[in-house]
Amino acid sequence: MCDYSLHTNPNRLATEGEQLVVYRFPTHSIGLASPDDVRERASARKDRKRSLWTIILDWLNDQQAGMGVCAVCIPPGAILVLRDIPEQLRDELSVASEEMVTFTQLTASAYAYRDAVRFSNGEELLLQRLEPGQRVKVVSLSGMESLEPLIADYESERS
Repeated sequence: MCDYSLHTNPNRLATEGEQLVVYRFPTHSIGLASPDDVRERASARKDRKRSLWTIILDWLNDQQAGMGVCAVCIPPGAILVLRDIPEQLRDELSVASEEMVTFTQLTASAYAYRDAVRFSNGEELLLQRLEPGQRVKVVSLSGMESLEPLIADYESERS
């Protein structure tokens, strides 16, 4: 649901239809977050001078406030639309700039990145390889229902 590296952050379960963004947390791990949380954090720091002292204060505040941005956890089998796929990954994985993917976990090992997405062509990609700022839409959390209606909705959105 959420990589081990994000368990020190406040976290919650995603909701169907929710728009998310790929985010690099203060732990340097990549995960998913609400765009509103990310914007709020960025605007709180935007106008501040970045001296060594403000960097230390920001770090201390992050520790006290639970890192600030809430990690949004996705259950294995959930269906997502991954947008803004970088050209280098598109070429490497033979995918388009926007793809419907299935959320998966590659291993059950402790202390290893495991959260990944599986493309329709079978390629799998760790979340850690995604670019901060990429957009993600949660289509279905269950992953158990028939994909035909989901694919039809996805195709109509793309048109």
